[in-house]
Amino acid sequence: MKPETGWSSLIRAGLLTTGLLGAVQFGLLMVSRPAQAQVTESARKALAQPATAGQFLPSLAEFDRLFPHRLPFYTYQGFVEAVTAFPAFAASGDATLRRQEMAAFLANIAHESDELKAVREYNQANYDKYCSTENGLQCAPGQQYYGRGPIQLSWNFQYLAAGQAIGLDLWADPDRVARDPKVAWQTAIWYWMNQNGPNTMPAHQAMVQGHGLGGTIRSINGVLECDQPASNAHAAKQLARRAMFYRQAVGLFGVPPGGKLGC
Repeated sequence: MKPETGWSSLIRAGLLTTGLLGAVQFGLLMVSRPAQAQVTESARKALAQPATAGQFLPSLAEFDRLFPHRLPFYTYQGFVEAVTAFPAFAASGDATLRRQEMAAFLANIAHESDELKAVREYNQANYDKYCSTENGLQCAPGQQYYGRGPIQLSWNFQYLAAGQAIGLDLWADPDRVARDPKVAWQTAIWYWMNQNGPNTMPAHQAMVQGHGLGGTIRSINGVLECDQPASNAHAAKQLARRAMFYRQAVGLFGVPPGGKLGC
């Protein structure tokens, strides 16, 4: 499956930003109670035996501090199991870079998912608008491919590719991303590691090659945030919000933010 390119990436970025971030902008969000921290034995084992010896994993306490009001769906267990399923994630370079990559990932996730308070895209008017028929693609009968999970995965071709990567048929059952915490986190990390979006490289590679937080933003929503004139106050607000989350995370992880926070 080819990475998201061309008009599909533009449409995805526009719908996602209009739907979720529009709700943020106009104060349409519901405030939920803080999630109860639960760590099962499988999560403890994942922490004790990470897939890569150098892979950085935040602690449960750090996760709770970053997302104090997250929905119960977004469990720490699901996060840990998904992270360790991608051994190259947050495992490149020195200890500082590994922490910066994790911080950048979580900062973008915080922005995309309204600080883990959105499992499904807020704007239901967009739910039937993510079926691409380019290159002979189809959509499963009765299924919709709107944003779900930490990165708000969208479009039929993205669900197909993500499912193939993690061994599940998400094309036929896209809502599994909103029912299974581990799968939700896996799709977010899969996108981070593999999809260019509007950029020329995935967010993971942007961090490894020294493009900083700004490079990761370009891989996720570059058209609507990076390629806008300085007079676009809305785009500037979105960039500032991602940078704010990033500074909070690197501060918690005890590393400097580095340069290139904007794109």
